Amino acid sequence: MKINKNSNFKRMDDLSLQKKPFFFMIDFLMENIIVHENHDLENSNLLIDFPNFEFYPKSNDLCREIELMSFPETIEDYLPGFDFVQNNLKRGNSYLTNYTRKTKIETNYSLEEIFYLAKAKYKVLCKNEFVFFSPETFVEINGQKISTHPMKGTIDAEIENAIEVLKNDKKEKAEHYTVVDLLRNDLSMVANHVKVDEFQRIDFLKTHQKNLYAMSSEISGTLKPEFHNKIGSILQTLLPAGSILGAPKKKTLEIILEAEDFNRGYYTGICGYFDGENLDSCVMIRFIEKENDQLFFKSGGGITHQSKMQDEYEEVKNKIYVPIH
Repeated sequence: MKINKNSNFKRMDDLSLQKKPFFFMIDFLMENIIVHENHDLENSNLLIDFPNFEFYPKSNDLCREIELMSFPETIEDYLPGFDFVQNNLKRGNSYLTNYTRKTKIETNYSLEEIFYLAKAKYKVLCKNEFVFFSPETFVEINGQKISTHPMKGTIDAEIENAIEVLKNDKKEKAEHYTVVDLLRNDLSMVANHVKVDEFQRIDFLKTHQKNLYAMSSEISGTLKPEFHNKIGSILQTLLPAGSILGAPKKKTLEIILEAEDFNRGYYTGICGYFDGENLDSCVMIRFIEKENDQLFFKSGGGITHQSKMQDEYEEVKNKIYVPIH
């Protein structure tokens, strides 16, 4: 059900206090929040494939090769928003701004077929609206331990010594350090004893178009007593997700809303499943949306004062892929 924002966060608190399982989706601006108990899902338009929760009918595999064509905006169209972000970075209004674009695509697969065949840790289909196949965990809660897994920094795996290049790139390092610091501070609002458990982990992402390496870290803490079993209050405190926003959050959000010429909607929001005891949630990235029978792929990257416009433009295009292989 979709109701008042604060009412939905409170509903999540009530359900988690009662240890009732539920699935939720929260859009980027926290304006549209959907909460479904398990018995509600039958009447929803959602298909869900999470590591520890599945809600979808089984389907026969397709055998045809996927075809995907993208029609990126020109670099001249990309430039004004990039320059606006860079000017704000130079003035000290932001240290890191996640700037995203939407790209027209064409494929011989339907959104539902992409849901079934894409290989990803988290997949959700909202029928006839969007599908995403995200590799990025937002927060996990197991018992009283809460952890988050920011993903910042990608590189073409075919580049020589790609892992070392990614780990040592000054811009990528600055971006990753900033996000880790931001999310460590965020987690400290709801948890004690916050620490970085793993720094700059490299994951391999296999796609039909090209293979990528992505850089992640893990941060964890112990939930403060006032947040025990209150999933809604925890999420309301932590959102928007720092890895797809930037720092500082309030001013950077203002910059994003002016720089981007489209509504992100559920893209870069979060969704998750509470099983009655524990929570698993993800950032809704690698996102394809249907608008008036046209498909758009939403993608972007973190901009710092060290960013080079050509590199960032290429990163937006590199992230347009479907992990079917």
